[in-house]
Amino acid sequence: MPLWPVYTGTNAPHDGIAQLPPPPPWRAFDGGPVLDPPDAAADRSAVSPDRVHRAETYRATEDTVQLVNAALYLRRPLLVTGPPGTGKSSLVYAVARELRLGPVLRWNITSRSTLQDGLYSYDPLSRLYAARRRAAEQEAGPEAADETGIEHHLRLGPLGTALLPYARPRALLIDEIDKSDLDLPNDLLNVLEEGQYQIPELVRAARLAPDGTARVPADGTGAPVPVVRGQVRCRAFPFVVLTSNGEREFPPAFLRRCVTLRLRRPDDRHLADIVRAHLGEPDSYAEELIGRFLDRTGAGDLATDQLLNAIYLARTSNLDAGSLDQLAERLMPHLGQSAQTDVF
Repeated sequence: MPLWPVYTGTNAPHDGIAQLPPPPPWRAFDGGPVLDPPDAAADRSAVSPDRVHRAETYRATEDTVQLVNAALYLRRPLLVTGPPGTGKSSLVYAVARELRLGPVLRWNITSRSTLQDGLYSYDPLSRLYAARRRAAEQEAGPEAADETGIEHHLRLGPLGTALLPYARPRALLIDEIDKSDLDLPNDLLNVLEEGQYQIPELVRAARLAPDGTARVPADGTGAPVPVVRGQVRCRAFPFVVLTSNGEREFPPAFLRRCVTLRLRRPDDRHLADIVRAHLGEPDSYAEELIGRFLDRTGAGDLATDQLLNAIYLARTSNLDAGSLDQLAERLMPHLGQSAQTDVF
């Protein structure tokens, strides 16, 4: 039987992803050959202490749980917007951990990012050097390894890996999509709508290969995966989270193909839950700092990390009350302003 909610926000890992109902007919994909997802510990960068801690301590609101499940059911990207420090990028790690989706693939967007950066990279110069090296080694002996094939100089990017035909969804974070140039959202739109892409270099090389299959390293783990005749098509649509700080507007065609989640500034109860998850039960001074933090958010942006840093130092240092207040002031300046000019 289908399960709602699949993602519960309780942070207790389970296999509920297997109980998703079939996708809508217009979002059904049939890529192959089917791949098993990598083990959660296969990518060391995805299981760094920071990312593991964020996944374990993330506190989802009811609205977040509902819209994550909507994205999972509809096989649509989730566009997460909101002020800095509200946990936009942490969400994907929490969902991947609870639903056992394996290592999170991450694509950090800059103004220079292109669609191909996310799909795959190809280094023709390294292939040229390999051909020269092989020719020199063959003169020395007949046993020279052949690394002149295109697949030895290709590597799938995070988006390209997420769209491989895995048996269960991979989790992909496309971070700060609002920093991209104007074309990238529309370029992304087509790939995420179709759930597939093509690697032209492998399409051409397939004409010379016996079965047209190349084994290309995937992002994160580096494990080689089969790509047949240069075509990649997903099977289980990935759980894609795109984050935005609201620095730009997106085209209507892009927005209507995403499920949009707007994260709000946490209230006192939610902040207390966050502190409890990270540092244990808030004491009286932590509650006082939570109140000050909330009072100051109306005058400028603050990040929850700033509050956690101040509470941690208050608990672990032996400073007196006056010194703690001064330190907290310096740790919680409004973002974009100097701590020296910001006053509690």
